[in-house]
Amino acid sequence: AAGTIAVTAEGGSTTTNLQQGLAKAWVNFNGTGTAAIGDSLNNTSLTDHSTGLYTVTIANNMASTTHIVSCESGPDNANINLGAWMFGVFCASGSSNAPLVKTSTAVKLRTSDTGGNNRDIANGGVIHTGDLA
Repeated sequence: AAGTIAVTAEGGSTTTNLQQGLAKAWVNFNGTGTAAIGDSLNNTSLTDHSTGLYTVTIANNMASTTHIVSCESGPDNANINLGAWMFGVFCASGSSNAPLVKTSTAVKLRTSDTGGNNRDIANGGVIHTGDLA
């Protein structure tokens, strides 16, 4: 099909669809102080709602809300005594973390420490995989 590339897998007996395996959007950001995008692909903005709450908006929409979002956070050496930073996307309706959401155009994130307290992070990242609209 147009735009589809099949790549032979390492074992040589199967192929992988390269188009399906690519990240469609990603962003690296600093969520402390004035939150800012460091580097990105297919992202238009980062909104800092309050401590530990952010929205990442993508430029070219995903095909649906069923795409996968992966998140990470780097260590925060200035606050090492708070424990490891936890980073997550909470989408479950009725959860105590609502109204955090994932749509075809954006994802709202919550970052917290190991005690469950919202915390800003210095080195966050988000990757969207799935089909573009």
